[in-house]
Amino acid sequence: VQLQAYGGGLVQAGDSLRLSCAVSVRIFNSYVMGWFRQAPGKEREIVAAISWSGGETHYADSVNGRFTISKDKAKSTVYLQMNSLKPEDTAVYYCSAHIHMVSSPVYWGQGTQVTVSS
Repeated sequence: VQLQAYGGGLVQAGDSLRLSCAVSVRIFNSYVMGWFRQAPGKEREIVAAISWSGGETHYADSVNGRFTISKDKAKSTVYLQMNSLKPEDTAVYYCSAHIHMVSSPVYWGQGTQVTVSS
């Protein structure tokens, strides 16, 4: 498995959750890393991305100011800190690898379910 996301769960609105993603070294060192989510009946949404160097980040308007993406090179791990969660954040979250900051993912792993109750 090249990307393995974990950390999802059931939380209440306003709570926080941190997702983690263990990434193969080859992919971690070669691609922009990101997270996208897929909710039933909705289109895939790229919620956050972080550059190879970690110096640049990008967020969807829907999560900007609430979510923070980060990466730990020593652990080859990508994180998504989610604060002030809303019911509309409910989705399966996937860790992903991209060629560019806002391009479609080229690799992704199994998702982790995040459910936010009102």
